[in-house]
Formats: sequence, structure tokens, C-alpha cells
Amino acid sequence: MSSTTVERGPRGSAHLSLAGRRRVRGVAGLLIGVGGLLLVWTLLSEFVFGEFLLPPPLEIGRVMWEIVRSGAFIEHFVPTILRLSYGFGLALLIGFPVGYLMGTSRWWRAFFHDMVMVAGSIPGITYAVMALVILGISILGPVISVGLVAMPYVAINVAEGLDSVDRRLVQMSDAFGRRRASVVRHVLVPSVAPFAFAGVRLSFALAWKVEQLTEVFGASSGVGFQIRREFEDFSIPGMLAWVLLFIVFMILLERFVLARLERYLFRWRLEEAK
Repeated sequence: MSSTTVERGPRGSAHLSLAGRRRVRGVAGLLIGVGGLLLVWTLLSEFVFGEFLLPPPLEIGRVMWEIVRSGAFIEHFVPTILRLSYGFGLALLIGFPVGYLMGTSRWWRAFFHDMVMVAGSIPGITYAVMALVILGISILGPVISVGLVAMPYVAINVAEGLDSVDRRLVQMSDAFGRRRASVVRHVLVPSVAPFAFAGVRLSFALAWKVEQLTEVFGASSGVGFQIRREFEDFSIPGMLAWVLLFIVFMILLERFVLARLERYLFRWRLEEAK
């Protein structure tokens, strides 16, 4: 009994130390990257462009803090996130059924293929301008634009995931009399989930860019509206501050929400690897 405990101890400690070293390397790499970026930014603002065209990082940081402290950050981020959520929800609501039909039927694949490819090929600025012209300054413009941009990537990845399903497993399940719900849960969902989540992350990265672009053209609130207003006032520090605040927010959302959600959903793959 004691020998077994002794054997497990070093392996566990070695595993933890390896994970700790990887975490330290990741944090060190992040700090070096951010520090290098700030250093280059400072040099450019001092010797190349000048402080008027490219304000130094400290000035931008001061403006960012003022935006957060005054409450303007929450005031304008909430409408942006709501529009982004509605548009992304619309993309999922349309993309998953379309992708399922494309992945399970040749007829539906031929029917949707060209439409999905065209929708994915149209630039985001085109959707933004069309939304402004057709819908005017309203919440529908950003929502529809985000939905149209994100939907094709969700549909394509779901269809590809269904194509990757091992048909022999489905046939074997049918041969053993497994019910359809059981086949979907234990065969189709594990096969499609990685593709679907990859499509969700990619479409989300594109969606928030189009959301900002649409707000710049046709919104009366939100981060994009603030960027346009600062630009019209010739306030480069204010414009860069809003842009960087949104970038920081999206990076945190990606790392601490989407990445952790992915690890949680696919934890069974790590358990199988062990």
C-alpha cells in the first residue's frame, strides 16, 4: 500500500510541476509580447509619427481609465454586447439547421451550397452599408449584419462535421438496435461538436468586427458609435481608447469564457488521452 502511494506521489508532483512550468512560460510570453508592443508603440509615437498622430501608450491608458471611471464604458458596451448576442444567436439559429440539412442530404447540400458560399464571401462592410440603407439607424442593422456574416461559417462547419462521422459506427448502432436518440447522443454529437465549436469561434471573431463596423455607419449608441464620434471630433486618443477597450474585452471573453467552455465541453477527449 505504501509503495503504491510513493509511486503515485512523484508522478503527480511531476505532472503539476510540468503544468506549472507551462503556465509560467505562457504568462512570461504574454508579458514579453505586451511589453515589446508597448515599447515599439512608444518609439513610434516619439520618433516616427509624433504624439499628435500617434499618442503614447500612457496617454491612451489615461483616457481608457477615464472612460471606465465615468461609467461610459458600461453605458456603451451593454448595447454593443446585446446587439452582438442577438446577431450571433440569429446566426446559430439559422446556421445549425442549414448545416445539418447540408450534412445529411445531398439534395439540401446542392440547394444551400451556393447561397451559403455567397453569404460567406460578401465583405462585412457591404452588409454594414446595406443594413444602413435598408434598415436605417436601428438595432436591426447590426443584428442582421452579424447574423449574415456568422451564419455561413456555422453551417459549413456543422456540415463538415456530419461528413466526418464514421458511417460504420452508425451502421453498427442500427444493427444492434440502438435508438435514434442514442445514436445522435453517442455518435453524431461527439463527432460534430469539435467542428461546430470551431465554426462558432471563427464566426464569433468575424461577428464582433462587423458589429463595430455597422455601429460606425448606422447606430446612435455603442462602441462603434463612440469611435465614430471621437473620429468626427478629431480625437485620436479617444478613438484609440475605445478601440483598445473593445479589443481587451474581446480577448478576455475569448480566453476566459470561450476557451474554458471548450475545455469543459471536450474534457472527455483529455480523459481518453490519459
